[in-house]
Amino acid sequence: MAAAATARSGFRRMFSISAFSPPKPATPPPKADPSPNLFVSGLSKRTTTDGLRDAFAKFGEVIHARVVTDRVTGFSKGFGFVRYATVEDAAKGIEGMDGKFLDGWVIFAEYARPRSPQQQDMNSQPQQSWGPPSSSWGAQ
Repeated sequence: MAAAATARSGFRRMFSISAFSPPKPATPPPKADPSPNLFVSGLSKRTTTDGLRDAFAKFGEVIHARVVTDRVTGFSKGFGFVRYATVEDAAKGIEGMDGKFLDGWVIFAEYARPRSPQQQDMNSQPQQSWGPPSSSWGAQ
C-alpha cells in the first residue's frame, strides 16, 4: 500500500506544472533602421506590382516596387517591397499605407531589414543543376 502511494505521488510530481520551467517570453525582432526600402505584408493574392506602385506613389516618388509571386501559380505570396527616392518619402508611405486597405486586404508597411550576410551568400551561389554527376561513379 505504501509503495502504491509513493508511486502515485512521484507520478503526480512528474506531470505537475511546477516540474517544468515556464517558456521564455517571445522577443519581437528589432525594428529596422529608417531607409528608403519598405517591406509590405498582408497583400492579396490578386495584388500586382503596378497596383502596389500606384498605391504607394501617392506619398512620394517610388523608384521600384515588387510583389513577390509564387513561381507555379503566379499569384502574390502576400508580401512585397517598395523603394522610395528618399527616407522622408518612405516615412510618409508608411504613415499613409500601414494598416490601410489595398485590394480588400489590410496591409502593413514597415522599413525593410537588410539581408543577413548568410542569406546573401546563399543567394549569390550558382544554382545546382540536376544533370548527371560530373564524376563517373563506376569508373576504375
